[in-house]
Amino acid sequence: MSTFRIPLDPPVPGALAEELARRVYFVSSTITDFTLVRTPTATAPGAGSGEGGSGSGSGSGEGGSGAAAGPYGPVTAVDVTATPLGEEPVDVAGLTRKLRHVVTHDVLAQRPVEPKVVWRGSVAEPPRDVFEELVARGAAAELGEGQIAVGEPVLSLMDHLDAELRSLVMDEFDAREFRYPTLITSAALRRTGYFDSFPHMLMFVTRLHGDVDSYRGFLDSLADGGDLAEGLRAHTGGFDHSLPPTMCFHTYHQYADGPLPAPSTVVTARGKSFRHESRYRRSLERLWDFTIREIVFMGTPEFVLGARARVMERSYALMESLGLGGRCEVAGDPFFLNEATASRAWSQRLLQLKYELRLPLDGERDVAVASFNYHERLFGSSFGIRDEAGDPVYSGCVGFGLERLAYTFLCRHGVDPAGWPEAVRKAVSP
Repeated sequence: MSTFRIPLDPPVPGALAEELARRVYFVSSTITDFTLVRTPTATAPGAGSGEGGSGSGSGSGEGGSGAAAGPYGPVTAVDVTATPLGEEPVDVAGLTRKLRHVVTHDVLAQRPVEPKVVWRGSVAEPPRDVFEELVARGAAAELGEGQIAVGEPVLSLMDHLDAELRSLVMDEFDAREFRYPTLITSAALRRTGYFDSFPHMLMFVTRLHGDVDSYRGFLDSLADGGDLAEGLRAHTGGFDHSLPPTMCFHTYHQYADGPLPAPSTVVTARGKSFRHESRYRRSLERLWDFTIREIVFMGTPEFVLGARARVMERSYALMESLGLGGRCEVAGDPFFLNEATASRAWSQRLLQLKYELRLPLDGERDVAVASFNYHERLFGSSFGIRDEAGDPVYSGCVGFGLERLAYTFLCRHGVDPAGWPEAVRKAVSP
C-alpha cells in the first residue's frame, strides 16, 4: 500500500468537487482511499489545514452520498492511497495520467452550477447514523463489500414505505403494476444508452458454454483445488444478459417497437437493481444491489411533466408526514468517459430534467433517496415506442431506493419502533 499526492493544474473549482469525488474510485481498482486537498476559505473551520472532503466519494443513479461541501475553495490535489493488484508496485505515473484525464474531460469541462432547491423540509435536531446499532441488534449483517443483509424491523419498515409509495401512485393515476424478471437482455440495455454513459457500472451475466466438453473441462480445472477464476475464463461465454441498473429499463423493453396502448400510460414496479461501485461505504446508503419502487410515465410532454410534478408534490407531503427533513434539488447524472459528458451534464441541469430528493443521515452527510426524471423522447426513440401519430412518445420516471429511504427514517427516529411516529409504528408493529 502506498499513499501519494497528485497535484491538479489547473485546480478543480470547489463547486465541482463532488463531481470529482464521484469519479476517483473508478479511475483504477487499485485506489483504496482518497482525500481531496482543498484550499480553505477565510471562514472555514480549521483554516490553514488545506484539507477538505474525503474518500467516501459519491455515486450515482439512485443517488450519491457525501459530506456537505463546506466553506472550502478549489481542489488543488488528490491524496491517493493505492494497493497493488499483484507483485508489481503501484504505477503512480499511470494513476496520475488516468486521474488527470478524468479531471480534464469529465470534470473541468463542466460548468459549475449551484443546485436549485425546489423543496426543503426541516426538523428540530439532526439525525444520527445508526448502522452500528443495526448490526449490534442483529437487524443488519455485512456479507461482503456493498452487500448487507437486513432483518426486522428494517424489512417491515421497507415494506410499509413501499406500500405508501404504491398507494401514492395508485391514488394519482390509473397505473398498471408489473413484477419484472431480474435479468435484462444486453441488447435491450444497449438501446437505453447506458453502455455509452455509464460503462463503469455495468454488470453482465455469463454461463458455461453449452457443451459437454466445456462442462468436463471446467470440472477438471477445479480438480485438486484449481483456480476458479481461470476455469471460468476458459469455459464461459455468452454475455447476452445483464443485471439491470434500474427498473424502468424493463418497462421500455416491454413496450418496445410498437404503439403505446393508451395516449398516456403509467407503470409501476418494485424490484432489484444492480450497479457496480468501486468502493462502498459501510452502511445501507450504497449497496451493490438495492430495491427500487419505480414509476414510469409515457405519453405527451404535458402529461409526463404534469405526472412527475404531481408525484413530487405527493412525495414531499409523505416525507413531512414521516417527520423527515431534507431537500429536493435539480441534479445531474455522473456521465463517465464520454466526449459529450460536459454538454450532457449542463443541459440536464439547465433543462431541469432530473431532480433528487436528498435526506440527511447525520449532521453532515445526506443521501439521495429518490430521483424524478424527464427523458423527453430519448427512450421513445431508442425503443421505438410510438404515439397515435406514429411519433416517439415522451417519457419520465421516478425511482425510490427503499433501503436508503428506510435507513434515513431509522437515522431520524431510531432503531426501536417505540420511538417512531405513531402511524408508522402501528402499521409496522401493531
